[in-house]
Amino acid sequence: MVKFSSMGYDTVETEETPLKNLSRNWSRFCLKHRNWGIPNLMLYIAAGNAIVYILSLFDPSNFVYALLCFDRTAILQGQVWRLLTFVIASSADYDLLSGFLTLIMLFFYYRIGVFLEQRMGTFKFNLFYFSGVMFMAIAGMLLGQYVSSSSLNMSLILAFAALFAEAQVLLMFIIPLKMKWLAWVYLAMTAWECLVFSTLLPLVPLLNFFLFFWAELPNLLPDFMRRKRVKNYRTAPPPKSNAKPGPNWADDYRSKTGEKPYRHKCSVCGRTDTQFPDLEFRYCSRCNGYHCYCMEHINNHVHKI
Repeated sequence: MVKFSSMGYDTVETEETPLKNLSRNWSRFCLKHRNWGIPNLMLYIAAGNAIVYILSLFDPSNFVYALLCFDRTAILQGQVWRLLTFVIASSADYDLLSGFLTLIMLFFYYRIGVFLEQRMGTFKFNLFYFSGVMFMAIAGMLLGQYVSSSSLNMSLILAFAALFAEAQVLLMFIIPLKMKWLAWVYLAMTAWECLVFSTLLPLVPLLNFFLFFWAELPNLLPDFMRRKRVKNYRTAPPPKSNAKPGPNWADDYRSKTGEKPYRHKCSVCGRTDTQFPDLEFRYCSRCNGYHCYCMEHINNHVHKI
């Protein structure tokens, strides 16, 4: 593959590998079909949890919860819907503080899910969440342990932190915390739960996270542990003349593969003005830095802080 920059840099030959080809083709497929799936998936999951929780408040026997929760024995007897409905099974705690915290967490998961869906696309986010449901159900059946959606929903925090590590949230609407700090707290809680309760079940959502976000793992490292990225090009000797490229240099420039370089690229969906010449692009004044967005995402993106 040939990589080229604007002006003043030589082309560099980079080695193609089957893994790189597979990753690139998969990314293209997800981008091309980003609108497939269930839009606003976390809205339905959060609303389902809230409804089951409220019904449990008025039903001390917890009939609805008992009908939907994960139960390995009941599943083996044919109640296969429990393999999916456990994600909305929330049992009620009969005190005001627990109910308030439950509603706050559901709203938090919903907001994180909205941001992840905007960044990843509906198709990829649906695949990420439902593959986590599948892994949790398989682990519960094999280990014979109770499975809930709490660990899976907590992994959304880790996914959000991997994409927006420096974003800040207000804990209890008061304390500002960076998302990567919440990710470290989640990892510490997972390790503690595995050691104290001698179970591997909390590691299952981490496996699902690594499957989708392994490339973003360096974003979660502390600043002193993050290595500076080395640019994959070498500078060319300065030209003899002092002539500068004109404003329309990209119209006549071609790479060795015959492709034109792009001027504008959407930071959310990755579309460029070369691929979509009729698409308009704008730059967000509220983001920290110089970030470009297409018209579809200029008013529908997470501001970079």
